[in-house]
Amino acid sequence: MIGSGLMRRMHASVYSSRLRVLTRIVIERLNPNDRILDVGCGNGQLLKSILDDPACPTGVTGVGVERNPRGGEPVTVIEYQGGRMPFANASFDLVICADVLHHEEREDELLRECARVARRAVMVKDHARDGLFAQSRISLMDWAANAPYGVVCLYRYHTLAQWRAMFTRCQLRMLKEMHPLPLYPAGWELAFGGRLQYIAFVARDDARDDARDDRS
Repeated sequence: MIGSGLMRRMHASVYSSRLRVLTRIVIERLNPNDRILDVGCGNGQLLKSILDDPACPTGVTGVGVERNPRGGEPVTVIEYQGGRMPFANASFDLVICADVLHHEEREDELLRECARVARRAVMVKDHARDGLFAQSRISLMDWAANAPYGVVCLYRYHTLAQWRAMFTRCQLRMLKEMHPLPLYPAGWELAFGGRLQYIAFVARDDARDDARDDRS
């Protein structure tokens, strides 16, 4: 059995690459003075990386919500146990939901709530069950990343068609889809990146998408 300390060290080698890639992708969609909500923010490092990056537009602020706050996070974290979030409609310009939905029993409910509080868009970063032995490879990656922290894994991952069907059910329109998604260093990328990684920017029909990227 691999010890939790060793698993943390192994995961750290790929986490920093993931952090850099996601930070860049988020920043490309930000405007000055935007407010960000990071749902299921964990240790808060993604939000901190975004806010501290020199390329982040001026005046951008953010908070995180987490079911089990760990304490000592470098950003403001609010405890959230599901249901209605303690925020008004459209109170954040961008809502981030990174590798969270595949842990949620009521994923549609959480996605709808993310969309409710998003003025412009929700970024869904998750896994795509696409390619040879995709279920097994994602399950191994999921277990290794979460077991050291006691996070329960449902081992439920969607195909691209299932993701798109979820967005349709939740009455969200696609703004941008990124797949495959290079995320890790070369060796890890071959086994766990590319076609297993997925991002979609989605929004309610009445939401404005006036971010500064090219909509490609």
